[in-house]
Amino acid sequence: MSPSIRVTVWGEFRHERTNPLVAALYPEGMHETIAASLREHPDLSVRTAWLDQPEHGLSDAVLSETDVLIWWGHMAHSEVGDAVVAKVKARVLEGMGLIALHSAHYSKIFKALMGTTCSLKWREANDKERLWNVNPSHPITRGLGEYFEIPSEEMYGEPFGIPEPDQLIFISWFSGGEVFRSGAIWQRGHGRVFYFRPGHETYPTYHHPEVRRVIANAVRWAHSGVRLTDICPNVKPLESLPADSSAATRETTGYR
Repeated sequence: MSPSIRVTVWGEFRHERTNPLVAALYPEGMHETIAASLREHPDLSVRTAWLDQPEHGLSDAVLSETDVLIWWGHMAHSEVGDAVVAKVKARVLEGMGLIALHSAHYSKIFKALMGTTCSLKWREANDKERLWNVNPSHPITRGLGEYFEIPSEEMYGEPFGIPEPDQLIFISWFSGGEVFRSGAIWQRGHGRVFYFRPGHETYPTYHHPEVRRVIANAVRWAHSGVRLTDICPNVKPLESLPADSSAATRETTGYR
């Protein structure tokens, strides 16, 4: 059986080429590490794209062939072209799923879809992160227990400047004392959006089995199976309508 869900994993691919610590953890890039974990699932067809490719690797053809887009960005949010952001947003509204990972909370595409600041508190130290599964019946948490832990991660803390989620999936606690809404979902147009917090580049987070499970589960959940283009048509009535006495007025004034 051919794969049914087409996934594009997008990353900046900058830290891996400039920071030896990140390169050691992700020698082919974080995007390729995430993609490799997804390629273990036969129902997923996975490609990658990154910032320095033409059109950031997100041409019309690639987006047309993408059911779910995974986005990781951090040091170069401002370098993502507005035209590409507009195309990605249009595809989400048509039905493409979007999974925003870690510092993608501040990406242009996530902020465009949320319509808010998406700001937060942060600390890069050596915090333990405990992610509490607060929605155990949701497809994204399938196969997970009550919680799972990441031994070392960057801290994100509330307040988190996002709109009220449609559903909350995870809440994180950090050993420094902070808590954070670390997994949340929204519907935007016909597309499904999932924000998932873990994934700072200097930690081996994308090798973590529960993190990989969440991302795979999220891909299947975010796959809407539809593509409904916004065409805003002018349509004829299905039934006969009575004569409109104001029609002549509209014709002479130009108002509709």
